[in-house]
Amino acid sequence: MRPGFTLPRGTAHILLLRPRITVGAQSTAGLFQANADWTAQAREQIDAALAASQRTLGNEVVRAPEAIGADTRLVADYQALFAVVAQSVIDYQFFRGNRLPTKKRAGQFDWTLGPDVARIARGQGCDYALFVDTEDAYGSTGRKIFQLLAAVTVGVGVRSGEHTGYAGLVDLRTGDLVWLNADRQMGGDVRTPDGAAKRVAELLEGFPGRAEVPAAPAASPEAH
Repeated sequence: MRPGFTLPRGTAHILLLRPRITVGAQSTAGLFQANADWTAQAREQIDAALAASQRTLGNEVVRAPEAIGADTRLVADYQALFAVVAQSVIDYQFFRGNRLPTKKRAGQFDWTLGPDVARIARGQGCDYALFVDTEDAYGSTGRKIFQLLAAVTVGVGVRSGEHTGYAGLVDLRTGDLVWLNADRQMGGDVRTPDGAAKRVAELLEGFPGRAEVPAAPAASPEAH
């Protein structure tokens, strides 16, 4: 989170952009192979999980309308830019030993999408934009066999499956990234309701101003 940034509850309007979701298989060689059916399943489940989580975010969340015409390219470009920035934060900010010289000052978190990002929210009256990006590659049978053979024959660890997710809050007045949650080893099978709910919970963990979600009450013992 950007040092000094706070988001008191009930003080802001947040534009939730349509999540960028990609799901596919990881081939034996480790290449990503997109799967349209899996992606459609994941989109349906993640959209539902986000809708259920909106009321806990502490501020009014407005879903972005479906972009049309030139706005489609504009939104896609900024979603791609957000993904690049999020990856850079992981590589050059979160890992201390790999920090860029300009990112080494204690307490520094200085990343931006640029002030023109406000164009994606024209007419919405929002203060911030919430970006969500997930990519899942499920290891194919061939990849899993290769993983096993590599471990047994040459003692080399080969990863089967890639599960990456980013959620970030951008100040639409400045373009600054003020909060980010990013992980390259996220949990939850996003193609299922429970898995998508787990993924969204992980993505929104630590969201500024978020209300505490009460734990479900324990079931009372059945009468005998």
